[in-house]
Amino acid sequence: MKVTLCSTCALGRSGFAETLQAALGSAATVGLVECMSGCTRPSTVSFRDTGKTAYLFGDVAESDLPDLVTFARLYAASPDGNFADARPLGALRTKAVARIPA
Repeated sequence: MKVTLCSTCALGRSGFAETLQAALGSAATVGLVECMSGCTRPSTVSFRDTGKTAYLFGDVAESDLPDLVTFARLYAASPDGNFADARPLGALRTKAVARIPA
């Protein structure tokens, strides 16, 4: 799975990519990209994997780390990237900006 943070947003500039990579381990590759056009809801993070729905989250803060880890675990376990119940995602479920079909 590929996880991308906006390097233009505060979270991307803070070194959070390294923190997230350490939390996710080998389950994901975390990277940065300049501007993800989520400026109305900074800081943005995306998750994508081959053949799965991709997700873009905004208004993400360092305090969302546990929910991001939970999302990554559930996303990896989902065959198509979709979820029947978003409640385990905690506050992250209210931070979804886009869900992009595979």
